[in-house]
Amino acid sequence: MARVRADEARWHTGNQVLTWVREHPGGTRAAMTQDLRLASGLATEVTARLRAVRLLDETPAPRAGRGRPTTVLGAHPEGPVLLAVVLRTEGWRSAVVALDGSLHDVTEVRHGSRTPSAVLAAIRARVATVLSAYGKRVRAVSLAVAGTVYDGRLVQSATLGWHDVDLGLVGAPVPLLLGNDATLAGVAEARTGAALGASTALHLLVTVGIGGTVTVGGRPATGSHGAGGEYGHQPYADRALRCPCGARGCWDLAVDGRALARHLRDAEPDDPYAYARRVLASPEPAAREALSRVAAALGDGAGALVNIGDPEVVTLGGLAPLLRAAAPDAFEQAYLGALMAFHKGHPPAVLAAVHGDDGPLQGAAIIGLDEITGAAALAAWAAESPAWS
Repeated sequence: MARVRADEARWHTGNQVLTWVREHPGGTRAAMTQDLRLASGLATEVTARLRAVRLLDETPAPRAGRGRPTTVLGAHPEGPVLLAVVLRTEGWRSAVVALDGSLHDVTEVRHGSRTPSAVLAAIRARVATVLSAYGKRVRAVSLAVAGTVYDGRLVQSATLGWHDVDLGLVGAPVPLLLGNDATLAGVAEARTGAALGASTALHLLVTVGIGGTVTVGGRPATGSHGAGGEYGHQPYADRALRCPCGARGCWDLAVDGRALARHLRDAEPDDPYAYARRVLASPEPAAREALSRVAAALGDGAGALVNIGDPEVVTLGGLAPLLRAAAPDAFEQAYLGALMAFHKGHPPAVLAAVHGDDGPLQGAAIIGLDEITGAAALAAWAAESPAWS
């Protein structure tokens, strides 16, 4: 056990270097050494060790005047990768992620059938294809899912119509990392998007319903079982409305295509996301009025959550920034009106997400890379590659 811990400690600085490389595409060894406050000898030793086990690649940097030449750091082309997958109502998307965060072999698949067995079989086939192509370089599968995650299980997805589905076999034989799609989109905004640099950020994602997360230092507050951030199931809507989750008055029902259909006296749409897109594009006065009501509901809830989480910034993803833009006055009045008095003088800025529809995939990639570049994971990679060290 002491030997294992010593090996992990040996890779701690390697983890810092790889994290820096991911956050600074095209960065030089000189800049890395300065930013991480490493002695030049240690920086040379660590980068050499990372190169030796195919974790890091170095290429000469363009000369910029006089001075000692340096190198550009990047992911080794034969280094570890992970498969990031986003499972949504209409289909799923996947990408192979290199250590520098770049996405490769991106695929997009629409559900032929929404049954758990059919969907999971298709994703498992994709995992098998990637394992065949990349072999032992694949270190994990990181899955973002539109549903409630509790102790590593998908306990509920109202939009997919799934309940208590075990996703554990999706990643076999490599580890599976599982997270809610809105939570992971919030991680992406905090780490590389609109909330970059914010100590605490609130992210809200509207697709079918609404979810999100509060991130502190770029890490999500997911609760004791991983189910935190189910904002769509706060009672911010009409208590007469029953949600598919089993509760009444859920905010979910006030901020998406189902709410727009209800205001327009249409039948509940089979695809609330596509329906909302059509209403957003409509110039009809009735559509504009419906959008105003939904934007106000969005602002109300956002203000309430600011009172709870005290974020430095609020980011909006999915349909949320479009709903706000469709009725900005309604959103702003509702948002400010919901804030406690001490927040009103300096309300947190509300910003559109940078990553857009790619947010959950980017978040799944970030969480996965955190895992496979941890000190223990790097020690395990090096131990499996004795011929390289």
